[in-house]
Amino acid sequence: MAGPLTSMKILDFSTLLPGPYATMLLADMGAEVLRVEAPDRVDLTRMMPPHDAGVSTAHGFLNRGKQSLALNLKKEGSKEKILELVEDYDIVIEQFRPGVMDRLGIGYETLKTVNPKLIYCAITGYGQTGPYKDRAGHDINYLSLAGVSSHCGREQSGPPPMGIQIADVAGGSHHAVMGILAAVIHRQQTGEGQFVDISMTDAAFALNGMAGAANLAGGQEQKPESSMLNGGSFYDFYKTQDNRWLSVGSLEPQFSARLCDILELTDMKSFAMSQNPEHQTSFKAALREKIQQKTLEQWQTVFADVDACVEPVLSISEAAEHPQLKARDMVIGVDRGDGTMQKQIGFPIKFEKTPASTTRIGRPMGE
Repeated sequence: MAGPLTSMKILDFSTLLPGPYATMLLADMGAEVLRVEAPDRVDLTRMMPPHDAGVSTAHGFLNRGKQSLALNLKKEGSKEKILELVEDYDIVIEQFRPGVMDRLGIGYETLKTVNPKLIYCAITGYGQTGPYKDRAGHDINYLSLAGVSSHCGREQSGPPPMGIQIADVAGGSHHAVMGILAAVIHRQQTGEGQFVDISMTDAAFALNGMAGAANLAGGQEQKPESSMLNGGSFYDFYKTQDNRWLSVGSLEPQFSARLCDILELTDMKSFAMSQNPEHQTSFKAALREKIQQKTLEQWQTVFADVDACVEPVLSISEAAEHPQLKARDMVIGVDRGDGTMQKQIGFPIKFEKTPASTTRIGRPMGE
């Protein structure tokens, strides 16, 4: 692929989601990724249903555009093979607990003696330091310890299990890519490689963003349905007549005014902009009553040409067919290896100088 990262060569020792998602993004941008997979250590994504043509759809998606090498890192000769590869592959990404790569004889201190310009990125649940550094965890645990789950969901039902892996992907994968690319720029300027330490809990804590600022600097403890953006205002989801959902994000005055006009709630325009919780409760109740009077399809027709930040909650299959996502080539076809194409989520970053359609990641579906 003629992408912006064609000069990068990456050795990928990661499994499951965070590391493979990160290296998939890098491969989508043109990097050469060699995935080192232990034949005696099963990657659970290989087994995860559903399967397409005998291959897990998750595994096929996460490992597109990569090469693979079967290598038992505990066997004699494996260390020497990795040391040989590191002379040519200048970026390493791994997802073991701290110290595992050192015990295998291929940790950062060893590898950088072979390649002083090496960039080494380690993704872990809690980072390379601190009392939890050796503790096991999953996405739900990182979000919980980072305070994210505490202000999600509903006051009565508590935090929900998220539909996507926020700490794994937004925390681990995306921050790993950012850290690696920052280290590449540093190396270009200084000639120095470095160790990039990614903690999914750290990254999830940072994702608290405005809620974190309100707590740390403003002294406001964040709870479900307590702020403007987490259900404490009319910015929320509303059930339609056919038990579907409509998202209403009409926060700005011009948008809330249009919303009120469309729903014939003109007398409540001031409530929409009010900071009074009682006004917000009353306005939300009025919205629920109004929105339950029509089906989702009917509401889509009503708001089709109205700029009011009101959109339907779509399933993934419906989103894949949405004209906006189709226009952005967000569903592509990737060769299964036999000349037939599998639908996959496309690459979300568009570069002016890189064609949207490539043979390496696939091509927009329908071409």
